[in-house]
Amino acid sequence: MGSSATPSSAPSADFLAAFRLRAGPGGALTFAEFMELALYHPVLGYYRRPRPRVGYGADTDFYTASTSGPVFGELVAAAVTTLLAGQDPGAFTFVEIGAEPGRSVLAGVEHPFRSVQTLRLEDPLEPRGNCVVFSNELFDAQPFRRFVFRGKSWQELGVTLHDGALSETTLPAAMPADFPLTAPEGYIIDAPLAATALAGRIAAQPWTGLFLAFDYGKSWQELVEATPAGTARAYHRHTQSNHLLAQPGEQDLTCHICWDWLKIALASEGFASPAVESQEAFFIHHAATYIAATTAAEAARFSPKKLSLLQLLHPSHLGQKFQVLQAARF
Repeated sequence: MGSSATPSSAPSADFLAAFRLRAGPGGALTFAEFMELALYHPVLGYYRRPRPRVGYGADTDFYTASTSGPVFGELVAAAVTTLLAGQDPGAFTFVEIGAEPGRSVLAGVEHPFRSVQTLRLEDPLEPRGNCVVFSNELFDAQPFRRFVFRGKSWQELGVTLHDGALSETTLPAAMPADFPLTAPEGYIIDAPLAATALAGRIAAQPWTGLFLAFDYGKSWQELVEATPAGTARAYHRHTQSNHLLAQPGEQDLTCHICWDWLKIALASEGFASPAVESQEAFFIHHAATYIAATTAAEAARFSPKKLSLLQLLHPSHLGQKFQVLQAARF
């Protein structure tokens, strides 16, 4: 996976200064620390810059289910109503965590909830009372640690600065408890530990209701057996690459989350039977009435609404790329 930046995508002088300050005398950061700096530095971070990131335009970097417009929010509201199993949705606050500025999954959508609360990551994450806690691609944007199996042991991958360029290095680190004792030489595990910690913090708050996370991830078995190059990648102008250290602050960095770890975090806080389905299966199982009504209403024409529904459900579009973790605590 990604190593050093290329001359055409060298870090800015401001980022290099911030890197030196954060790295201190040791001169190196773990990949998670580098990612925290590149994505969330208050001034230089990718997610702190006041520019569009999501959409189909040439100046954006990626699109998500929310790019499909209000159909995604309508599907979510319909599925939540089903999952509440007869409880009054009007007794619940819909809490969206990690939304892009100026965006909300329920914007322009008629919904049955008592109120809607939209939180950015810098806001206090303190849901209270009856809530539906929703996120869309929140957890894959959390800093992750990188490990490689070399010379019969796991080593942590970090980032160092040499002659004005960022490059990959190895750091001494204790092996996380869940890691296999052996692996093929060069096998990489991108470990989304911060995502798991974030799920635990949200679940630990005194609220009851539904937890609903749309994201992309894999099981722990898949991460340790089926992804030898890791799952980390960068996105810039709708182009995916392995150049993880290039143009820090200007590109998104992400990896697959570990669904098993998130399910454990929720179960440990009293959430019953956390379950993961593909986005396609989730909506077909829990929003079938909405899908049938929309399909019937749009049957005579190939409308934008019909196209959005196809993009969200079809396996070759977003239907299988994304999964949904849902769990309840009442």
